[in-house]
Amino acid sequence: MSRFDPNRAAAPGSMYGLPHSPEDARVVLLPVPFEATTSYGGGTADGPRAILAASRQVDLFDLETGRPYEAGIAMLPEPAEVRAWSDEAQALARRLRAAETAAGAEAGESAAQRISATPGPRGGKVASRQEEDPAAALLRVNALCSQLNEQLRVQAARWLGRGKIVGTVGGDHGAVFGAIAAHADRYPGLGILHFDAHADLRRAYEGFEWSHASIMENVVRRLPGVARLVQVGIRDLCEEERDAIEASVGRIRTWFDVDLARQRFEGATWAQQAARILADLPDQVYVSFDIDGLDPAFCPHTGTPVPGGLGFQEATYLVGCVARSGRRIVGFDLVEVSPAPGGGEWDANVGARLLYKLIGWTLVSQAGGT
Repeated sequence: MSRFDPNRAAAPGSMYGLPHSPEDARVVLLPVPFEATTSYGGGTADGPRAILAASRQVDLFDLETGRPYEAGIAMLPEPAEVRAWSDEAQALARRLRAAETAAGAEAGESAAQRISATPGPRGGKVASRQEEDPAAALLRVNALCSQLNEQLRVQAARWLGRGKIVGTVGGDHGAVFGAIAAHADRYPGLGILHFDAHADLRRAYEGFEWSHASIMENVVRRLPGVARLVQVGIRDLCEEERDAIEASVGRIRTWFDVDLARQRFEGATWAQQAARILADLPDQVYVSFDIDGLDPAFCPHTGTPVPGGLGFQEATYLVGCVARSGRRIVGFDLVEVSPAPGGGEWDANVGARLLYKLIGWTLVSQAGGT
């Protein structure tokens, strides 16, 4: 760093143009180019590389958190096998959906026949006769997701064991379960601050055990090390999810977007609301940030945008409040950033800046909130 000039144009190739390797960086970012179960728009598997490219436009001095770059920030290379797993699982998942909804299917045509006849996202064919059977295809998708979960859990745990701050960059929201699990193993009793438009509490949505719409259901059910789930910005949920929140006896605390907006209309300030949200969190906090928790003006190409949501400054203010309160942010993820199909960089630009804020406030929190 003695020769590094943070005021110059960023060099290509590395996160934020920084000269760090994962070995000497304080913050290690794990890219997860995986989107097996996206159920509306797609493209989130390209989120990590798009954020990497956009990061070079981020000024390294931050008015709130100072110089996060000095601690060292590095992103690992994208795992080629994860991209391959994503392609295979996504192709099968799309064919399963098409088999259920294909209009004009000939009488007596089986779902398996329709699966094999429907092109995948890259025009590929089903890999084997086994996968032409819908039940086998579903099992294969779930197996690929489980394989990813285990790999990511081991990888995150290894870097945590080396004393690193670990951030995960998706990919769809379901793809980061392994990273959350590794943090829950290392920091039992932690709370999750979950930014999202959706509650993500559906049980095996569409039959996919690790669906992006089921990530927090899996977290709450499978990870006893998570003491509290605090959700912010939620504005799209089903009755099953509402019932799960009510049945959690306070383990899940959901701050619905419509309620927060109404309170502000009636005179509450965001600072007052942030203090109430913070009161639900324990001392150690993991931040899980689905970009669609923001107003979709900031992320128009995310997979499932919903009107409403938080402004960029509202979201980063709340993360800052966690740090300033003396709580310790132990890890984070940023998911569902999807670049524009035509190559527009707005979504990735916002994602890269939000990621830098998450890094900055995490470092501040681990320095005692100053």
